[in-house]
Amino acid sequence: MHALILENYGDPFVYAQIDRPRPDYGEVLVRVKASGLNPLDAKIKAGKAELVEQPLPAVLGIDMAGIVMEVGEGVTDFAPGDRVYGMTGGVAGLQGSLAEYVAVDAELVARKPVNLTMREAAAIPLGFITAWEGLVDKAKVFAGQKVLIHGGSGGVGQMAIQIACAFGADVYATDNDGKKAVIEWLGATHIDYETMSVAEYVDKYTRGAGFDIVFDTVGGVTLDASFEAVKSKDGHVISSLGWGSHSLAPLSSKGATYSGIFTLLPMLTGMGREHHAAILREATRMAEAGQILPLLDPRHFHLQTAEQAHTLIVNRSATGKIVVEI
Repeated sequence: MHALILENYGDPFVYAQIDRPRPDYGEVLVRVKASGLNPLDAKIKAGKAELVEQPLPAVLGIDMAGIVMEVGEGVTDFAPGDRVYGMTGGVAGLQGSLAEYVAVDAELVARKPVNLTMREAAAIPLGFITAWEGLVDKAKVFAGQKVLIHGGSGGVGQMAIQIACAFGADVYATDNDGKKAVIEWLGATHIDYETMSVAEYVDKYTRGAGFDIVFDTVGGVTLDASFEAVKSKDGHVISSLGWGSHSLAPLSSKGATYSGIFTLLPMLTGMGREHHAAILREATRMAEAGQILPLLDPRHFHLQTAEQAHTLIVNRSATGKIVVEI
């Protein structure tokens, strides 16, 4: 099969022919039709993702959608011809999705939504799983809450907005003024963090009480801002990028709660993988009900132009999720 090989961190991919994998016990062999790219993929390629390094040489690509071609021993939930998607590789020695075929743990995949294309399905897994783990598993979002999403137009942010809206929350999202139309299309009230201070938007949208849930998808000073924006006593801050050093004093003084999310943990440890499939089954249900839809960059890429796709991620010049078609 053909695949993209990363031989050294920071180098361009090498388009090469390698052996086609075979499914081991508990695995399915998938003919990859689309590989969804994430900022994390670019960090791994650059060698700047310390906690999730991929031993080299390697095939990268965390998200994928495709067709099951073979099933390994012990697999009973899937059969050849099933159309599936998932967050399945590209870290911890697991082959990624920038290849024509991949053998993946059947516990990491689910049937893709019938109303979405392979491109659309491949844009969902990492963002949706992260958003669900934060809003549903950790914060237990429910109708009527005021939810603030930092970085609403990003891959995690756009899924978080749609999940919170589906649960009946009153949703707000920070981003620059150029993303206002996207934020509103997703269903949230846009907050321009460049022109409004935390105190100003907390006062305007919560009458100074603070938001019930604040979801930080940006990290750094934005996590500090989240501690300021959250409601006292039963407020909950979630972060998918809480890797820095932060003062917990603003949070502690409010008696609020903080939860960190490390979405790749089941892939790195092998534990809890079935929960990812369960979350994706929820994504399928919501997509088929018209409650979630990924926003895609209109440009099309394939294996031999995937380097250009990664450049868009690095330069932050994409206008939606980038997907490589295979």
